[in-house]
Amino acid sequence: MQSRISEGNIKNREAYIRKMVLDGYIIHLDFSDVKELNRLLRNATNNLNQVAKRANETRSIFEDDIRDLQNNYDKLWSQANSIMRKLDTL
Repeated sequence: MQSRISEGNIKNREAYIRKMVLDGYIIHLDFSDVKELNRLLRNATNNLNQVAKRANETRSIFEDDIRDLQNNYDKLWSQANSIMRKLDTL
């Protein structure tokens, strides 16, 4: 029972028993992939804002900026697909 308590990230035995009596099950989810997706999304959004600001100021866009944006969005889609595949197995 102790291993199930620690797997469920429960503080003590009494809390575990209450949870099992009330719900009948304990689900512990790992949101590290979602946190990474949020980080990538913030980065991509920041980069897009910087490129838009520069484009408005200079009336031009650099190829390196476009490539950087494309790379960031590729990482975003890869992470999103990974999360969706994992959710599909639940």
